[in-house]
Amino acid sequence: MPAYREPRRRSPPLPAPRGPLSDAVIDALRTGADHPAPAVGDADPFGDDLQLALYILYELHYQGFEGVDDEHEWSPGLLALRRSLEEPFLAALRAGAGTDGDVESALSGLLVEPIGDDGHSVSHFLQDHGELWHLREYAALRSLYHLKEADPHAWVIPRLYGRAKAAMVAVEFDEFGAGREADIHARLYADLMTDLSLETAYGHYLDAAPADVLATVNLMSLFGLHRSLRGALVGHFAAVEVTSSPGSRRLAAALKRVGAGPAAQRFYDEHVEADAVHEQVVRRDVIGGLLADEPDLESDIAFGIEATGLLEDRLAARLLAAWRSNSTALRGQPG
Repeated sequence: MPAYREPRRRSPPLPAPRGPLSDAVIDALRTGADHPAPAVGDADPFGDDLQLALYILYELHYQGFEGVDDEHEWSPGLLALRRSLEEPFLAALRAGAGTDGDVESALSGLLVEPIGDDGHSVSHFLQDHGELWHLREYAALRSLYHLKEADPHAWVIPRLYGRAKAAMVAVEFDEFGAGREADIHARLYADLMTDLSLETAYGHYLDAAPADVLATVNLMSLFGLHRSLRGALVGHFAAVEVTSSPGSRRLAAALKRVGAGPAAQRFYDEHVEADAVHEQVVRRDVIGGLLADEPDLESDIAFGIEATGLLEDRLAARLLAAWRSNSTALRGQPG
């Protein structure tokens, strides 16, 4: 295997705009101007333009962009624009999630595994029908999160205390390699991408990612950067951990079936074992501890779980519709 190249050693270039909102953000970052926020108007809260604009603004808190001054992270005009974009996104999430505010009810829905390919599960499709090109597309699109895996959830740590904080740190410690650089999950994902002959540079596939992919990543940043949404971030984290182990088992099987290399299989094999344990810790100690300390956050935790499901279902529908018609799910690529 080639020598490991740290995906985040360089900031990615700014992407191409997808409408007036993302164009205004990109122009401000390129020129250094702190423009007044353009009106969001009737922009689709789940659409390409708004989601890309949000993604770019959130990335200023992570890796930034090539040639963009780090000071823009706290630009008043850009923060105002970000707020104006977050409001319709959050409203659409609340409207679509339809939660009754009960955490146990929200969690129980995650524990119901479909029997075989029910027509809505990406991991079942990839396990049973996926070809190498499907898995390469899936890995490329998911790289926007997995190359910074667990980073958005780390925002919640200073906002927790007691049992919930101790348990959250324990799970994050595993996500970050348990003290071993080679086992950091983001690095394992870069190794997976190398086995699939994909470019591992951080943010490389941003222009190819449709809005439904961006929304799943933006959700974590939205919840993570707002203390008022700490309960929702815990709910999101729980949803990821509860569903990860069975999904990862199917993805590992899919990669083995198409002959992907051992590093590709290792990423998901690691998650089968680790996330089965993490699920119990998150449910019992992170959620349990948080509810014991702040019971008024129950509806927020449930909302985080349901909002995660809403966006994952939207993404699954897009991917499966493309693949079942033998078309690419990547933007700007021939079908």
